[in-house]
Amino acid sequence: MNNMFLLYIDPGTGSMLFSLFIGLAAALTFGLRALFMKIKFFLSGGKASKTESDKIPFVIFSDHKRYWNVFKPICDEFEKRGVDLVYLTASPDDPALTAGYQHIKGEYLGENNKPYARLNMLNADIVISTTPGLGVLQWKRSKGVKLYVHVPHTVDDLSGYRMFGLDYYDVVLTTGQNQIDLIRKIEELRPAIAKKELVTVGSPNLDAMKARLSEESSKASSKLPDREPSNVSALGTGEHADASNAADGSGEKNSGKKTVLVAPSWGVSGILSRYGEKLLDSLSKTDFNVIVRPHPQTVVSEQNILKPLEEKYQNIEWNYDNDNFSVLDKADLLITDFSGIIFDYSLVFDKPLIYADTNFDTLPYDADWLSEPMWSFRVLPRLGLQLKEEDFDKIGSIINQAIESKNLQEGRNAVRAECWEHQGECAKRITDYLLEKQKNL
Repeated sequence: MNNMFLLYIDPGTGSMLFSLFIGLAAALTFGLRALFMKIKFFLSGGKASKTESDKIPFVIFSDHKRYWNVFKPICDEFEKRGVDLVYLTASPDDPALTAGYQHIKGEYLGENNKPYARLNMLNADIVISTTPGLGVLQWKRSKGVKLYVHVPHTVDDLSGYRMFGLDYYDVVLTTGQNQIDLIRKIEELRPAIAKKELVTVGSPNLDAMKARLSEESSKASSKLPDREPSNVSALGTGEHADASNAADGSGEKNSGKKTVLVAPSWGVSGILSRYGEKLLDSLSKTDFNVIVRPHPQTVVSEQNILKPLEEKYQNIEWNYDNDNFSVLDKADLLITDFSGIIFDYSLVFDKPLIYADTNFDTLPYDADWLSEPMWSFRVLPRLGLQLKEEDFDKIGSIINQAIESKNLQEGRNAVRAECWEHQGECAKRITDYLLEKQKNL
């Protein structure tokens, strides 16, 4: 296991040698292809080649299976319309590979740097991806691709991407006005890059999560006995977890305790890295059920932090589910830092959060180019209460204050309107756009 982590190469920093190799290979391949097509064109007496007819119309690339929640609604819409699409993934157990579609063809490319050997020489009309860094390190723009389209996996302002993360995409399908404002500011600061086409479509994963929550709420309501109508009315109003945790279909209480979910980002600014034992010691002394859900990258590259905490806090539940829906639904309150889970939790599940003071280092990110704080940090006071290290001994009362706050409900409504437009319509809007765009290429 330890040897595996020593060999890990962070996709964000990458291997420059691999980039050089792929760049040379791609240049050689396209040079030979161009020469071959010229000879073929000459020998055929000037007849058009079949290169265009060999193109794949639509390709989705996913660098990890956790982005299936972004792409599934799009794949469902393509399938419903009978439009063929190729789904390339870097995860051998990506749900797309076993989804049973008729028009979606899944293909596993390999892990780490292996996918880029295929992607850098792809022949397609449109490539859709959530992966930033196109044209920066390993992933190069293929000369055989006409259009690269970025679909964000979060509704925040995208300045949390590694530097130059979106510079070489042609199109960004934004979730709201907040992302448009950020991208245009970055483009003004980098006049050498081409302006991207920005189309606001909404958020496919939040739409899907909201639909799933509504379905689960309906199921929970149907199981509640007539003598407890108060729990039914609470569903979907920021108290869904209270109702779902309070009854199991028989009217019996599962637990009188509230559940607190700790879900940090990873890296030196993350709360597990920065506070670790101090935070978990404080939570262990409260009367809450505590669940810790480490970031997937922490599991890969921060075992030196994670393992000692797991061993010491065996009275805390550690969650590693690929699908975070159940644990978000179960929690009455979220404690986090700058993780994108902030928006999933507060905007879909409509529940409060506490955000830790981590002094986020913007240096490796696009945010470092900006003179103002990141949008995601500016809206945090509207979504939750701040937790400072000197207040750890009062964490129980801060949690209760956040759960009972009425102002935070109003704040969530306002933030939702800024960053999540066209609710429930995203997959349709994305598919409409892609089909029209491909027709006009």
